[in-house]
Amino acid sequence: MQIDSALALGRHAKVTSDVYIDFPADENAAPDLAILREDARREGKRYSFEDVLLISEVVSTSSARRDYDDCTAKYGRYGIPVYLVVDPYAQEVVLHTQPTATGYIAAHTHKYGTGKLPIPLADGRTFTLDLDELPRPEPEADAR
Repeated sequence: MQIDSALALGRHAKVTSDVYIDFPADENAAPDLAILREDARREGKRYSFEDVLLISEVVSTSSARRDYDDCTAKYGRYGIPVYLVVDPYAQEVVLHTQPTATGYIAAHTHKYGTGKLPIPLADGRTFTLDLDELPRPEPEADAR
């Protein structure tokens, strides 16, 4: 996804991975991927939620409930314009838009292997996600 963001938004795009975002009155988060406004400024080792254009979380077996439920409510409540849940187990991406105080109004599911998904950002740029190149779960090792 970081490669897709650099291709779509330019190599100077502000894209972070596992960097803390401040959410006042809530637990801070270090999303798997965040695309920030071009003029975003780091405050110490973190950014403000107000600088975020898109957050993406990649589901793992231990994070599924948090990524689908808790993060959807939290990111919507803070007005994050786009929240993307990448689920390698279901081999789909859920694109949340139109944030509200309790989550998001719109959620659209896109299956892996269906080409490129253009995602408009609040600053007028478009992030294009290649649904053919997303992570898949590691095969289980043979138990002998």
